[in-house]
Amino acid sequence: MAEFGVGETDFLLDGRPVRLLSGALHYFRVHEGQWDHRLAMLRAMGLNCVETYVPWNLHEPARGEYTDVEALGRFLDAAQKAGLWAIVRPGPYICAEWENGGLPMWLTGLVGRRVRTDDAEYLAAVDGWFTTLLPQVVERQIDRGGPVIMVQAENEYGSYGSDHGYLRHVADVLRDCGVSVPLFTSDGPEDHMLTGGSLPDVLATVNFGSGAMDAFAALRRHRPTGPLMCMEFWCGWFAHWGDECVTRDAAQAAKELREILELGGSVNLYMAHGGTNFAGWAGANRAGTLHDGLLEPTVTSYDYDAPIDESGRPTAKFWAFREVFAEYAEEPLPEVPPAPPLLGTGLDVRPADWSPLDAVLDAVGDPETMTPTPPTFEELGVDRGLVRYRVRVPGPRRPYPLRASGLRDRAVVYVDGVRTGVLSEDHETLPDLVPGPAEVDFWVESQGRVNYGPRLGEPKGITGGVLHERQYLHGVRARGLRLASFTPEAVESVSFLPAESGGPGLYRASVEIEAPGDARVELPGWTRGFLWVNGFCLGRYWWVGPQQGLFLPGSVLRQGTNDIWVLELEEAGAGITLR
Repeated sequence: MAEFGVGETDFLLDGRPVRLLSGALHYFRVHEGQWDHRLAMLRAMGLNCVETYVPWNLHEPARGEYTDVEALGRFLDAAQKAGLWAIVRPGPYICAEWENGGLPMWLTGLVGRRVRTDDAEYLAAVDGWFTTLLPQVVERQIDRGGPVIMVQAENEYGSYGSDHGYLRHVADVLRDCGVSVPLFTSDGPEDHMLTGGSLPDVLATVNFGSGAMDAFAALRRHRPTGPLMCMEFWCGWFAHWGDECVTRDAAQAAKELREILELGGSVNLYMAHGGTNFAGWAGANRAGTLHDGLLEPTVTSYDYDAPIDESGRPTAKFWAFREVFAEYAEEPLPEVPPAPPLLGTGLDVRPADWSPLDAVLDAVGDPETMTPTPPTFEELGVDRGLVRYRVRVPGPRRPYPLRASGLRDRAVVYVDGVRTGVLSEDHETLPDLVPGPAEVDFWVESQGRVNYGPRLGEPKGITGGVLHERQYLHGVRARGLRLASFTPEAVESVSFLPAESGGPGLYRASVEIEAPGDARVELPGWTRGFLWVNGFCLGRYWWVGPQQGLFLPGSVLRQGTNDIWVLELEEAGAGITLR
């Protein structure tokens, strides 16, 4: 048992000043079989603490239906075993480049712009979530013999809103649920953010990637006393599909880190180890300084140019940071643990079976609904995956433009069974005119819900309507194909044919492995879709890059036969390579 507190100038452990050297490592972005190794890597870098968000939507995919909330508790136990304290950031909103900023789509679909405010309907959902989650935290607090030393109230709220009644409610619920360790907020080091996102009786921290002196000075204008802490030291960055990877020089990042520590501050590296956005959980941003431009989906890899890379190996940044942290360590740093084993030589696999999308939808998809206008993904209960919208163009009539108004995010369109075009939110109209009568299918894919900014919680699908010329086409049949529905039992019900087609659909292959190990899966010639190994979804692939392969944790593989499924949405390649 110990007591962790906030003093006038320092964090205090049983009354003794301590400095927090923390690193972000999200349990939900690392396969559980590799938690121990990644936590040991944090210790070896010189850290004494680990920080994690908690994604609400991962654990409550449907209202009142909870899945493996205990995962947080298991991770905190692993952190304590590794000799680390823990900082927990349970939201309810987390950003984190995660789908919908961690908020469940069923909730944002229900309350809309009332999200993250002092709204009774929204707060009732928050209270239910915290009541379910927080026992995992409360029983592992440091004053009960556990590793948890601090808990965050909301997340960067000053970048979004100014409803202090809401922020107060979040802090009060945390306390009411038994959180006794210090609470904190974190915001950018700007006056309007610190004003909107902080509470007078809760520790305020700041997030930045450089300029520690100016950032801490901004914090001191609002908080004359209390420990200085950079809760997110951005030592790298994330990437969007179609953009270049973002990197940061190791020596320059180490220089900025050293400045934080020389000023007497504590620090949390964001990210120490980024991991992977498995299972299509990557979020998206809106372009522009006001975050209201075109959608920019985040890639599957969350490597983040972190000191520990996506596969858990040390980078030049790791060694540079370790040198800095060693100067502040009370004892010699632990040895760097050996890297996990690699798969070894490359394995080339050719799919044996294929099933067209319509057949996959019939076997695995949700029941069809019939509505006058296109239902959104939220109305259909689809968080990640596809929706097929089917609408009939009456006839006879002359050819006119056909448009999917308010499309979010991407659609492959078939007219009378023939592929006619690919639409996106900035190209909503088919290039060729469509006469009537005709039957049109829009296979619409959500490419990640916005996780930051004023467009948070916006719906997915055809959100406006289908128009032929200026006339709305009514009577829409819609079916959801959810990624979560792809289980081994469900895939067994799919009718497969020999894999001779290169068209869209579900491809199935198997590969024999003698000694499992970490690998990368490459799909040369494939276009866009999702991949599973032994029923575990590695995430989205897309030829536009910059990501050209998917990380495959060795703990997913098994000795002997391993199953591979690829859901290709446009045009398939000939083979799959494991390296």
